[in-house]
Amino acid sequence: MDKETIKSFIRWLESASMEEIEQRKKRFKETSSLVSSSEAKADIRLGLRLIDEELIARLELKDAHTK
Repeated sequence: MDKETIKSFIRWLESASMEEIEQRKKRFKETSSLVSSSEAKADIRLGLRLIDEELIARLELKDAHTK
């Protein structure tokens, strides 16, 4: 992914609902098995990693607010 695509994805990720994020994560996983190029697989892994980081950050914020 180029830098602008990554920035755009992060902006979407920050404002997406949990349902939207889970749907995108599912699509990435489904697509992963269909692509063969190493570049495409790397892009999907990056997207999944960014999603996981966002989910962890949201859990940590939620946990911090409940203490």
